Amino acid sequence: MSQESNTHRTEETMKKPSLIHPSLIFFLATLLPLILTVHSQPSPLPSDDSDFIRTSCNATLYPDLCVSSLSNFSSSVNNNPALLARAAISVTLTKALELGSYLSNVTALLKSQEDNGGHPTAAAVFHDCFENLEDAVDEMRGSMKQMRDLVSTGSLESFRFQMSNVQTWLSAALTDEETCTDGFKDVQDEPRKDEVCARVDDVKKLTSNALALVNRCVDKAIH
Repeated sequence: MSQESNTHRTEETMKKPSLIHPSLIFFLATLLPLILTVHSQPSPLPSDDSDFIRTSCNATLYPDLCVSSLSNFSSSVNNNPALLARAAISVTLTKALELGSYLSNVTALLKSQEDNGGHPTAAAVFHDCFENLEDAVDEMRGSMKQMRDLVSTGSLESFRFQMSNVQTWLSAALTDEETCTDGFKDVQDEPRKDEVCARVDDVKKLTSNALALVNRCVDKAIH
């Protein structure tokens, strides 16, 4: 490539406006586009990015799960607490949707068995769990939307209000997930019971971690 071309590229780079304001670096960073998928392919990560994930995950109840579920996003979150919280919610939402699909299929199967003389309790319990999970998914979607729509006004009170919505939705999702398995104590001899309970437990742990990272995000912004 010619020197003139290199100079032109350098000038174009220098002309790009900076999105970072010294006093509002956290708030403005939440507005950066974020493309996150749970299926991102792992790549070699700088140690500082990995350290940020590990340090942040220490604030959660399940730090090992936190690190393993978010390590692929280290380079995407750019050491930013808000983007890390969004990644955690995204991972949790995807897992919840996968579980919801599985529960829907199991519920339909048990309903058909009930119509043919199967035990009605199992079908009802799986259906109740599915409905609770649906509510949790809606609340996670609300959390994701609020995180995407965070507005940097320079007002700490505005930021707190927006983040309190995220905290409320994630807390509600966690409650719905816990309620999901309440009825399973009445279900006997159902081979899918243990698998569903285990998968719901995984989603609960991910939701708990996401909420902890949101709380950490708020703490970092106000201190």
